[in-house]
Formats: sequence, C-alpha cells, structure tokens
Amino acid sequence: MVPPGNGNGAAAAAGGNDVILELSTPGDDWSHELQGDDVEANGGGNGDAPPRRTFSFGQAYKTRHRQPQVFTVWQTLMLGYQSLGIVYGDLGTSPLYVFPSVVLPDADATDFLGILSLIIWTLTLMSLVKYALIVLKADDHGEGGTFALYSLLRQHVNFKGNIPVPLTRLESDVHLKFHSKRRSRPSRLQLFLENSPKAQLAITIIVLIGTCMLIGDGALTPAISVLSAVQGIQSRSSHIKQKHVVGLSAVILVLLFLVQRFGTSRVSFTFSPIMLLWFASIAGIGVYNIVMHYPPVLKAVSPHYIYYYFAKNKRVGWEQLGAVILCITGAEAMFADMGHFNKSSIQVAFSTAVFPSLILAYSGQAAYLIKNPGDLSTAFYSSVPAPLFWPMFVVSTLAAIVASQSLISASYSIIRQSIALGCFPRTTVKHTSDKYEGQVYCPEINYVLMVVCVLITVGFQGGPEIGRAFGVAVIWVMLLTTTLMTVVMVVIWEVNGALAGGFFVFYLAIEGTYMTSLMTKVPQGGWVPFAITVAFLSVTLSWTYGRKKKREYEARHAVGDGEFAGIVSRSARVPGMCLFCTDLMDGVPPIVRHYAANTGSLRELLLFVTFRTLPVRTVLAGERFLVAREGARAGVYRCIAQYGYMDEQDMVGDDFVRAAVAALVEVAAAAAEADSGEEEAEMIGRAPASGVSYVIGRTVLRMRRRARNWPKRFVINELYRFLQKNFRSNVSTLKLDHAKTLQVGMIYEI
Repeated sequence: MVPPGNGNGAAAAAGGNDVILELSTPGDDWSHELQGDDVEANGGGNGDAPPRRTFSFGQAYKTRHRQPQVFTVWQTLMLGYQSLGIVYGDLGTSPLYVFPSVVLPDADATDFLGILSLIIWTLTLMSLVKYALIVLKADDHGEGGTFALYSLLRQHVNFKGNIPVPLTRLESDVHLKFHSKRRSRPSRLQLFLENSPKAQLAITIIVLIGTCMLIGDGALTPAISVLSAVQGIQSRSSHIKQKHVVGLSAVILVLLFLVQRFGTSRVSFTFSPIMLLWFASIAGIGVYNIVMHYPPVLKAVSPHYIYYYFAKNKRVGWEQLGAVILCITGAEAMFADMGHFNKSSIQVAFSTAVFPSLILAYSGQAAYLIKNPGDLSTAFYSSVPAPLFWPMFVVSTLAAIVASQSLISASYSIIRQSIALGCFPRTTVKHTSDKYEGQVYCPEINYVLMVVCVLITVGFQGGPEIGRAFGVAVIWVMLLTTTLMTVVMVVIWEVNGALAGGFFVFYLAIEGTYMTSLMTKVPQGGWVPFAITVAFLSVTLSWTYGRKKKREYEARHAVGDGEFAGIVSRSARVPGMCLFCTDLMDGVPPIVRHYAANTGSLRELLLFVTFRTLPVRTVLAGERFLVAREGARAGVYRCIAQYGYMDEQDMVGDDFVRAAVAALVEVAAAAAEADSGEEEAEMIGRAPASGVSYVIGRTVLRMRRRARNWPKRFVINELYRFLQKNFRSNVSTLKLDHAKTLQVGMIYEI
C-alpha cells in the first residue's frame, strides 16, 4: 500500500513510504504531529531503510509486553525451576519405561552395558547437543516450536504460489522490529527455495505434519507416563489386575486435564517441587545401585560397548532401538515450550539438574540388572530399595502426572500459532499469566486431547502398543526438525554448506536408524500417531483450502470503481463511521454491495480494515498500521492492521478507533487540496461522535456440482462448513464490541 505524502517537498519525495502509527504518553491523545526523534528512530536518519512517518496516539492502546524481555539472573533461575514442572516432566520420567520396554532373552553384562551406552550417547547427542545447544538457538524472538522455524524461513524466503498457509508479503515487512533481517546476498539454497513452488510446498507440508505429530505426542505422553508409574503397584499385590491399573490411570488423566485451566504458571509452581524431588530421588537411587551392585558401570560411556552389543545381538539388538529411543521422549518439548519460559532457563535446568540425574538413574538401573537380569521387565521398581518402594511409588505417580504437562503445554502454543497463521480453525485461547505472554490455555484442544488420551489408555489396556506408538511419534518429529534446522542453518545462519550438510547427514543417520527399527512396529500400535496426524492434518488442510477459496471468490467479485461510485451515489450518507472488516488488501469487498442493497445507506466515513498476521512473533504497536485513501472518493479509506502470531487482535473500546481517526486526519490533510482537505479532516474528526459501527461478513461457501469435482465439493460443502459452524467465529476472535457489530450473511457460490 502506498500512502500519500504529507504535503511538503521532503515527504512528497518519499510518497511511497509507509504511514506508521506510534504510541506515546496519555497526554498526547489525538495528536498526530511528526516527531523528530521518532523519524530518526524509524529509519529517517540513515539510508539503509526508507523513512517512515510517525504519528502518536494514546498510551492506552499500547500492546502489553511487546518489548523484548530482558531477564535477570534470578528470573532466569526461577524460570528454570518452573521449567522442571512443564518442560522436563516427560523427559525426566523416561527411566520408568525404557529398560522395562526392552525384550532381550538371556541378557548379560555385555547387553546391559551396550544398552546403557546407547542411552548415554542418545541423550548426549540428541537432547544435549542437538536440542539444548543448537535447536534452541533457532527461536523466533523467544518463541519456539515447528511454526517458529517456519516463521523464520518465511521472513527470509519469499514464499509464493499455491501453498496451504496463506501470506501476503509487503516491502515494509523487513523494517518491522521483530522481523528478522534478510541477508544482502542470498545463498543458492535460498534462491532455489524462492524459485521452486514445489520446494516451498514440501517445506510447508513438513511443518504441518511435524506440528500434527507433536500434538499427537500431547495425547500419547500422558497415557504412557501415568500407566508406567501406576503399574508398579501390581508388583506388591496379586489382587491388583491390569484393568484396575487402567481404570486408576484414566481417572488420574481426567483430573490432570481438568487442572489445565489454572494456567502454566500455577501448574508449574505446583509441579516443579515434585520434579525436583523426583530428579533428586532417581539420582540418589542411581548412585546407591552403582555403588552396591556394579561400580564400573559408568565405563559404558565408551561407545565401543555399542559395537559389542550389536555384534552379539544383531537383528534382535536392532529391534530394541524402539525401546532405547524412549529415553529422549520429551526432548522436543524443550523447543516447543520455549515461549512459556526462555532459552537460558531451559538450558540451565537441563544441564544442571535433568541431564546428570538421568545419566545416574539409567546407570543405576543397568548396574542393578547386571546382577539381577531376571528383573528386566520391572527394572525401575525392582531397583528401588525395599524401604523406599512406597515413597517412590507416590513420587513416581506424581512425576508421571507432571510428565504429561510438557507436551500438553506445547500443544496449546502450537495451536495458537497455527490459528494466527490462518491454518487452523479458531479456538478459544486464554492467557494465563500477566508476566509471560507465551503462557496460554486452549479449552477445546485440552478436552480433545483428554478424550483421545483416555481412549488410547483404555483401548490398549496399558499394553506395549502405547510405547511403540510413542516412539514412532517422537522419532518423526525429530527427523522433521532436523530437516528444517538444516535449511535454517544455510538460509538464515549462513553456516557453511559443508557443515550444515554434515549436521543433516549425521543426525539423519542416527534418527534414520531408530526410525527403521520403529517402522516395523507400525502394525503393533505404531499406527496411532499417524492416525492422529491424519485427523489434525485433515482439519488443517480443509480449513486452509476453504479460506483460500473464500479469498479467491472475494478477489474475483470485488466491487469495481464504477460500481462503487454508483453504490455511493444511490445510498443515503448518514453521520458516523463504519468499519468494514475484510480479508481483501486491495479493492472493495463484495459484502459492501450486499450491505448497501439491503440497508440503502452508508456512513459518511467508511474504513475498510484488513487484519494481517505476519510470520513474526510480534509487531510493535508503533508498527501496527498502514493507512491510505481508497481512490479519489471522499470519506473512503483503507487500513491494514498488522499483527504477529503471538499478538491479540483487540478492537473493544475506543482506542482502535481513536488511533485510526488520527491517522485518517493526517492522510486526508496531506492528500487533498488545502480547503477540501481541511473539510474532510473535520468530517473525519467528528464522525466517531455520531456513532461507530463494525460490519463483518458471515459467509457460507457452497461449491456447485460439476463432473469430477466431488472431492473438492466434499471438502468445501461438508468439512469446511462443519469447521466453520462448530468453531469460533471471526467476531469472537477479533474481540469486537458486540453492541456495535453487524454481521451480514452472504452465500458464496464457487
């Protein structure tokens, strides 16, 4: 969009510059004078970025927590402590089920040392090196997860063509504070991606699959963690059957999901002491078992024991990799949950508490099993000293409940990012913290996960199928993350191609080996994560396809200049201001034609507002708006309101209107001749006092019956319509003032 200049020579020369609205103190309400300091701050003092005109409005409209947060050492330590209860529950409770999941007849010291060596090196290379030291650096201004990687790529690579996730790119995007700066000389990979719609589509599909897989983790993690902990009680009484364990686990899982509404912060402060006690307990018991049973067990840190293990067991040993991979379940939550905390706090907690405790716990179990190989199927509880069994059973059960939290919280963050980028239907997103903006709760997603989790628990009756399903989901998420990270390294970090290729080949070899073992388990429960992925992917693709068709219809049936002039001349102009909310960034939406035909009147001030979500974490309030006049007609303007995927779109109250009016006055005065400009500016200034209304379309897509279009017709007429009717409307998502909002229904025949 190209706003007009401000009437003087300098501004006229820069007529293509963006109009940026910036906020100041409350005393500057309704002021729109150009500030010298603001010009310099926004690029007016250098030649690298075009100058941007800055307008000041009320402090009340300023979005909270939009400046990059700087954490003190104490805050980092406190967040690290909280992360124990949110991020590391899943990873921390893996000792409950890793060794018991191994099926190795007549195992001896060579086998246990080999398995321990595999666990140590898998934890080190995957959790410590890959995630804690590398992947966490690929955050999008503090936000993590698969969509954060995708967001970074879309800020550097101009995605275009027919891809599922929509985005319109403007030249002004690169000047936003939270938009990563593009390199001056693009790499060959970047040029290839920008010129290859197929490669862009492949990356987008990888992101969507990885996202859906991670949500599947959110249903599988609680099931396996709670079941593994509760099953320990069977070793103390023959009267307790598997059906009792499954029933108790289902009750615990339901209670876990019900407490999610209290928010990440409250839940983590409740859970973190439990996890701190858990890590201390497993580390202490591990040291006890090492000393009492086999002190040299830590020699398994040498990888040559892995060779001995495979040389002895061959195919049977390879099949056990599906159990070994469970030692890093939950590592992906370190990245996905970053928005709830920060990078440093997650790294501190992992390196000082989680990693050492896990190494000691697994080493202790291996030392015990070397002397007691017959207890392999109950390795965790059998290795606990008898006097500590019941205390550890209680702590284990509580820790297993906590373990479920990491992927549940990650699912909320992912869904919020997906909604903001337009590739998932609108659900309720509640902010649960005044201090940390990334802590959110999605009630609908919470209850869907609860139902799926309970069905998995009851359906498989706590059998080994859940572990197999869990392993398949984990390894696929890690493979997809490795692929995206390699692209990020080359395109964004400008890492040497050979080093990035080495990273990709190295981790592809490790994760691919685990994947080959796990794929043989697909018929025995490994199909579950794929089924969950297909379900969520169907929702995502149906929604994005329907939204795309809606945008295409509106673009084709937009009101032309001549037709709009006729509509204006035939309609009575009444005092006041009307904001038409539309997805069109250019042109007059067809809903205006329908509105005018049924009401016979238009407000004297019309503003077409397009809400645009950028693939950045946040857009500062000072960079929020782009404003311009719509053609040469008096009283008709257009505004693009820009948001990041972590921002809220809030139009309740008068602040949005006050900000828009102040910008419109400036544009009117700069675009027209002095006399008429003053008259129009006066009209704009007084229009809100006569009433403000919001008009939003409630459209229904309907695809006509044609030969061989039944798959598309099914998606539009059935799936998309179902999602549109049963999820939240755009009125509730935009947070409009319902007393001033008018919905206009219209059927789009496509």
